[in-house]
Amino acid sequence: MKHTTIDSRLSYAPIQKTVVAIAFGILCVTGITSNSLRAEVATNRGLAIAIEADNRDSGWGDLSAKMVMTLTNRHGESSEREITIRSLEVNSDGDKLLTIFHTPRDVKGTAFLSFTHVEGADDQWLYLPALKRIKRISSGNKSGPFMGSEFAFEDLSSQEVEKYNYKYLGDDSLDGVACLMVERIPTDKRSGYTKQIVWYDKEEYRIQKIDFYDRKSSHLKTLVYNSYQLYLGKYWRALEMEMKNLQTGKATSLQWADYSFGNGLSERDFDKNTLKRAR
Repeated sequence: MKHTTIDSRLSYAPIQKTVVAIAFGILCVTGITSNSLRAEVATNRGLAIAIEADNRDSGWGDLSAKMVMTLTNRHGESSEREITIRSLEVNSDGDKLLTIFHTPRDVKGTAFLSFTHVEGADDQWLYLPALKRIKRISSGNKSGPFMGSEFAFEDLSSQEVEKYNYKYLGDDSLDGVACLMVERIPTDKRSGYTKQIVWYDKEEYRIQKIDFYDRKSSHLKTLVYNSYQLYLGKYWRALEMEMKNLQTGKATSLQWADYSFGNGLSERDFDKNTLKRAR
């Protein structure tokens, strides 16, 4: 064994420190690279999950359905609204949605029209029969409540993949259903949300739950999807949806029925000039 004197240890110290510094630097760079790769993998997988979910629900063309919207305040008091929904799938852009209120009397004839766009702000209009005029919903107001419900105007747009940045968060289980958790951050700086956490079931890539976080990054609302039913052997639709506001204690539930696909709807059925005549 070679013995090292005190002098030789002193002369060796600067070299040793240099080697240690280099090794530490390599470890740091490796750590940064590793973290970067993990982030990239999470981003790519989150996006892939969103694309798969979107692809599985493409090609339905048009649909109509009936819906009962129930508004419940923090005291448990509730009121119902009967609604007709019509939607048109648009190639190379977002979907078009027409919502028509039938009851109660104070909202009868109210109609809402939404054109979702893959790029840029969505176009939305609301016809108010009491005023006999069509009101355009500005981009800055889309985080506001839709007709007194816990749904915001932006919640009613079709959730196009391009409207978010994604990150895969991991696997989870909801009531025994194996799920994929994905964080999505709106690309629209005027969105009322800083982020949303979405649970997709692993088998069919159907959304099971969404947590919404407000502009202060606080958990604002949770939307739960239940009672999925298969249509045309391919398209899943939840017959029950409930949005709970964790900050106010209010809730809005949607009960869907009478889904019908391939009704021959066209762009003309979604013209804002026909809102006043919508039935």
